[in-house]
Amino acid sequence: MPGPHLERRHVTVVGAVIVRDGQVLCAQRGPGAQEGLWEFPGGKVEPGESPAAALRREIREELGCDITVGDEVTTTTHAYDAVTVTLTTYWCTLADNVEPRPHEHAALDWRPPHDLAALIWAPADVPAVHLVGMAF
Repeated sequence: MPGPHLERRHVTVVGAVIVRDGQVLCAQRGPGAQEGLWEFPGGKVEPGESPAAALRREIREELGCDITVGDEVTTTTHAYDAVTVTLTTYWCTLADNVEPRPHEHAALDWRPPHDLAALIWAPADVPAVHLVGMAF
């Protein structure tokens, strides 16, 4: 937790709600912060980068595939111990026939939207999980 004289770091991140055949791609975090929790894959938006470009870049790096970025699902802000994260999630589809592979995650799982809440999610992703579950 930051001390009284330290500013909490703020990070802007994007997440991909990738839908295929009525199922949503869920990614389990690997070793490190929040290990074992589930999230929508994505990552940090770099300076000068649009959210859609960041999301396409992150998915290419993390899953080895290309996506089409659609409309925003939601934007949420969550204060973790050392950092505040603003996460914007977007509806996405696979743009090619390449099967996503977990290059940076412990596991990937395609799940029906009504079953997403059965997983233990990273706190910043939880509001999007509920909205995605209600959208189908």
